[in-house]
Amino acid sequence: MKGASDDHPVTYQDPDTKEKMTHGTADGRKACLHHCLTYTATQAIVAGLGARALGIRVHPGVAAAALALSFGTHYIADRRVPGKGLLEKLATKTGKGDFYHLADYGINGAFHLDSAWHHGWETLAALIATAKATTR
Repeated sequence: MKGASDDHPVTYQDPDTKEKMTHGTADGRKACLHHCLTYTATQAIVAGLGARALGIRVHPGVAAAALALSFGTHYIADRRVPGKGLLEKLATKTGKGDFYHLADYGINGAFHLDSAWHHGWETLAALIATAKATTR
């Protein structure tokens, strides 16, 4: 996909990557919103196809709630505005501030903490999505 970042070919466009953390600007909010919408749409498509392939019927309302949780938690975490973002504040309060700011030795602490945050919420969203699931 032209213009896409190498590591996230569906959900990241280069302008989104650069702009989503810009605090207090419409462009920053728009870029983060675009990223989160494409991310959530991708989740919905892949989860829907996976459920169908496995013969699982997911309740639409429960699936929508799970996707809303994933979208909301993704958006608030990805507005990683230096000194003001949720993840940086959480990292600082839990004694992980140095790791959050680490950008040496091939490690990006903010990226790793961001991924852990998302995986935790995705797991909860998956549990919610399957709460009323049945077989076909």
